[in-house]
Amino acid sequence: MGGRALHALRDVLRRPIAAADAVANRLYGWRYNPLYQSGTLAVLAFLVMLVTGLYLLLFYRIGSPYESVARMEGQLWAGRWIRALHRYAADLAILALAVHALRMFVQSRSFGPRTLAWVSGLVLAFGFFVCGWTGYVMLWDEQALVLAVEGARLLDALPIFSEPLVRTFVGERPIPSAFFFLNLFLHIALPVGLALLLWIHVARLARPVLLPPRGLLWGSVAALFVVSLVLPAPLGPEADPLLLPARVDLDLFYSFWLPASRELALPTVWGLFLAFSGALLLVPLWTRPARAERPAPSRSNERLCTGCLQCSLDCPYEAISMLPLGGDPARPVARVDAGLCVSCGICTGSCAPMAIGPAGETGRDELAAVRAFAAECSLGPGDLILVACRRGAGRVADQPTADGFVVFPVTCAGHLHTSVLEFLLRSGAGGVLVASCPPRDCWSREGPQWLDQRLYHGREAELRESLDRRRLAVVHAAEGELHRVRSALAELRDQIAALGPAEAEDRVE
Repeated sequence: MGGRALHALRDVLRRPIAAADAVANRLYGWRYNPLYQSGTLAVLAFLVMLVTGLYLLLFYRIGSPYESVARMEGQLWAGRWIRALHRYAADLAILALAVHALRMFVQSRSFGPRTLAWVSGLVLAFGFFVCGWTGYVMLWDEQALVLAVEGARLLDALPIFSEPLVRTFVGERPIPSAFFFLNLFLHIALPVGLALLLWIHVARLARPVLLPPRGLLWGSVAALFVVSLVLPAPLGPEADPLLLPARVDLDLFYSFWLPASRELALPTVWGLFLAFSGALLLVPLWTRPARAERPAPSRSNERLCTGCLQCSLDCPYEAISMLPLGGDPARPVARVDAGLCVSCGICTGSCAPMAIGPAGETGRDELAAVRAFAAECSLGPGDLILVACRRGAGRVADQPTADGFVVFPVTCAGHLHTSVLEFLLRSGAGGVLVASCPPRDCWSREGPQWLDQRLYHGREAELRESLDRRRLAVVHAAEGELHRVRSALAELRDQIAALGPAEAEDRVE
């Protein structure tokens, strides 16, 4: 039941996310679309928090927390805007992590070998949240008091402490300095654990990208800096345990839960927290396809493998190793670790002899499929072919034809073997347009990147130089960018019309 509900929710969320991607692409282009860079923006925010936090630590005093923060606010040239930058970077981290998790869920990138990344990402997000919580308590203003009291109340529901923690904040005695030391210690120690979790999060990725492209990186830092100058971080009145305020300005990202938590019974609060956390942790199990529908991992035909290393180099998940055949180090062959393979099929496009790929989706299988496709559609000279990614490209892969182009769908542009394009071009087709996901949002991570390298830069398995590339084009389009595909189709049609019919010697029967 949970799995069906999550699948339905994913389908509901897919369209608004596709629409948001299309708008962001119009504004920034796919290279700098912040929605595609949500994970790297979270890392950037983390680094900004580390740098600014080290400066603020020099002026923070455990014995007088509120007064030390107030003195920072008086430093117009440094302390005030640095504290604001620290806070807004923390808000950006939570927002970016939420967007990143949502995208991974909607794109079904959470089960199988990706489970480790999903679970570690959830723990990472929770660590960010707790780190921010301790940071707000360190201010010791009215919001900090409410957070501290509610945190103590929640912990008191657990059979851990000999006497209730909430008594610390009733005002009968001064708040012990050990409380502020503990918050400071957690606020410093947690980032070390977060760095370790980040390493675990990307451990199964080849060439992990941890920071956004330079333009977006410096643009984001500049935006945070400007906001920090224009909108100083608020600091409420000093906390007074004898006077628990009736109304407190709460932070949208770290204190949003307080109004509901304070109104509910402790068992209810803990029950909701555990239910929500458990549901998130079980997403890989609930979203996993049925056994009969699960994509098969890649397999290597060792009799055909030439030991060229290309599939191992191109694999985005380091699932392919080169091992000696029969113990002969001079005869390395590709071996796939099924526990790491996500069945993206990138290796299919890497292998010139077509010796590797998911079951039924090797280069030989693709070539057989395109031959059957050409025969079924009765392709002839002048026909225009659209090779479309099933997951992007305006969802045009679901249509048999598009604006006069015959559609040949593929799982991923990086999965595509160049022999398919060679067959189409040499069979007399007027032209071929390959529509892929934007490189920053490929479900297989590096599909468009390797496609470009194979078509135009000689990377194996490369497209032959003798082919007329004027009849071949590539467009990067997200799911909500059908207009971009149509524009590329019209442009290629006009370009082919100006070229005239394909040369007879370039054709194959």
